[in-house]
Amino acid sequence: MSDYIIRGTAANDQVRFFAATTKEMVETARSIHNTSPVATAALGRLLTAGAMMGCMSKRESDLTTLQIKCSGPIEGLIVTADGAANVKGYVTNPNVILPANSKGKLDVAKALDLGVLSVIKDIGLKEPYIGQTHLVSGEIAEDLTYYFATSEQVPSSVALGVLMEKTNTVKQAGGFIIQLMPFADDELITDLEERLKEFSSITSLLDQGMTPEDMMNKLFTGYDVNIMDTISTAYRCDCSKERVYQAVMSIGRKDIQEMIAENKPIEVNCHFCGKNYVFDVEDLKSMLK
Repeated sequence: MSDYIIRGTAANDQVRFFAATTKEMVETARSIHNTSPVATAALGRLLTAGAMMGCMSKRESDLTTLQIKCSGPIEGLIVTADGAANVKGYVTNPNVILPANSKGKLDVAKALDLGVLSVIKDIGLKEPYIGQTHLVSGEIAEDLTYYFATSEQVPSSVALGVLMEKTNTVKQAGGFIIQLMPFADDELITDLEERLKEFSSITSLLDQGMTPEDMMNKLFTGYDVNIMDTISTAYRCDCSKERVYQAVMSIGRKDIQEMIAENKPIEVNCHFCGKNYVFDVEDLKSMLK
């Protein structure tokens, strides 16, 4: 198994965690969208978070969408994950180039700047659940930590990272989400806060050869750690000509008639995987029927 997520509990079930390694997923996204290094880092962080949040769903068919609309040069990002940790996404401006930040790191915060994070959960009800928060830093992990605290009232710690090679390919990527249960005692909370302050960056640990299991065992040294699931995760687009056909058909009779009148085939591009779907005049006529 290459990319995967572990799900488990620690400290007598007072904490639940998700931890992931996602190098191949993020590299797949980079190669599809030809993203710049800072855009790769931003999209990779959001893809990793989306995959882990997808695992929080009760059913594989449930969909979780993370959407960022922002004033920075990247303009926006969107990621969708299902309950089986299949994930896809894209950035509005994949070519954004920025100098490194004061720490010499890719400046994701500057690429995003001010904005809004929306979490949309489609769990089979009439209307999806939508939670929104303002971006608190643009670093994505901190923004999601704030989202969990304010929109879901779940004290959480989110860490996300993407490390690039000098060739601009992805060297390492991964993350974790740690959440306190309502019955977590104050002593544990204080201890965890101190441990998280001193914890190394995700990508530096992955680059040392550590696995998600190793990272959770390191973080929770001295506590019991119970790993309940290991879930494979991958970048996977579920578009098809049939689905795109249905989408085109839904734009309305008048618009389809106008396209038929032009007597030219139309081409529809999938934002998530870059595939092109061509529909000729006969296809358009069949939609009217």
